Amino acid sequence: MTTHRRFRRAALPAALLTALAAGPAAQASGFAVPESSVAGLGTANAMVANPDEIGAFVYNPAAMAFHDQSSLAVGALMIGPDFSVRTDSGSHDSAGADWLAAPMLQAALRINDQWSVGLGVTAPFGLETRWETGTFPALTNSAPLPSPPFPAGNTIPLSPQPTASELEIVDINPTATYRVNQHLALSAGADIYWGKSAQLNSSITQLEGDGTGLGFNVSALYVKDALSLGINFHSAATVELDGTYSVLDSNLVATQFSAPSQSGELDLDLPWRLQLGIRYEVTPQLAVEVDWTRTGWSEFKEIKVIGDLNGDTIVQDTNDWSDANAYRLGATYQLTDQTQLRFGYSYDETGQEDDYFSPRIPDNDRHLFSLGVSHALQDGWQVEAGYMYVMISERDVRGSRPYAGAGPEINGTDAVAGKYEAHAHLVGLEVSKRFDLF
Repeated sequence: MTTHRRFRRAALPAALLTALAAGPAAQASGFAVPESSVAGLGTANAMVANPDEIGAFVYNPAAMAFHDQSSLAVGALMIGPDFSVRTDSGSHDSAGADWLAAPMLQAALRINDQWSVGLGVTAPFGLETRWETGTFPALTNSAPLPSPPFPAGNTIPLSPQPTASELEIVDINPTATYRVNQHLALSAGADIYWGKSAQLNSSITQLEGDGTGLGFNVSALYVKDALSLGINFHSAATVELDGTYSVLDSNLVATQFSAPSQSGELDLDLPWRLQLGIRYEVTPQLAVEVDWTRTGWSEFKEIKVIGDLNGDTIVQDTNDWSDANAYRLGATYQLTDQTQLRFGYSYDETGQEDDYFSPRIPDNDRHLFSLGVSHALQDGWQVEAGYMYVMISERDVRGSRPYAGAGPEINGTDAVAGKYEAHAHLVGLEVSKRFDLF
């Protein structure tokens, strides 16, 4: 069940709308942002089999069953992305925000020895890129408008160039956990997705709006002595976005690039996610975890916009992404009774093939390096900090097919050819409190 919200402004071209689903973040492949707690940030997100840390709940809610107190954790993730591309017109930096913020909240209430309930709030998907007009020369040139009624001498861009792209999706995640026995716990919950903001602009159009969608998640955690095994699955979901679209120049209305302003609907397909983890306490101080994540990017096949005037398909764009893997290694070291050190490394594969490469997200395989620290205070309080560096492999895009010279379809063509480079810094801070509910 989903509900619709209203766009304040929206855009039309397929290239622009493709970016909504095509991508953000410099933190994980595609447009996923898996850093959901500061503990996860410090261990490169290798947390699905961790029964000890409050920060593991968002990666595997079944971990709540192995804590004998309730807890509340509140924090924020700061993301500093850096994108650039070298095209025939020179080197261009993405002029996005220097730092982006994402929320982190996790509440866990212990009802009794068998049952616990939780509520998490994170931002698992996001996007921020901004290319100045002229970055892609093939899309900057223009041609005369068709004959009157258009004013004589006016020109039209050969295709809309992607400019500003911004997307933030918040996941409100209520869960219930049942401890089957001493070693095994099961959990199930809902993923209530709120498309908090969406802005996708081109050289001739603009888009802003929001919407909602619904999915589910299930997880399990098995703990015996020094060994623990975890699994977590989030279903695919569709965020339904409603709104109106408009163009920046009224002369473009009724051309191949746009249509009259009207209300419209856009469905954004989110991928399913499967996480498996194994953790072993090598010594009382040192624990090591290895995780594998499979993200179902094949769910993201097309973008289709339906207009309200005649119910016509205004935009239909193919993306055809592939499922992708991530391999994560994390370690925790209990330096003292109060202080824990964390380290992590992850290799994330991209799901974006050359055939539909989008300049709104210079996505590629990436290496994630992280470290963190937590310190326990008095009366159940704990403070945590983490840092991650994301190194994205350079991508030399040639274009899988020639650009047709007109029309909105530019993804995967030689019109967006260039050398794309990106990296990101992530910093997280979180405060938590353990307490007895009853």
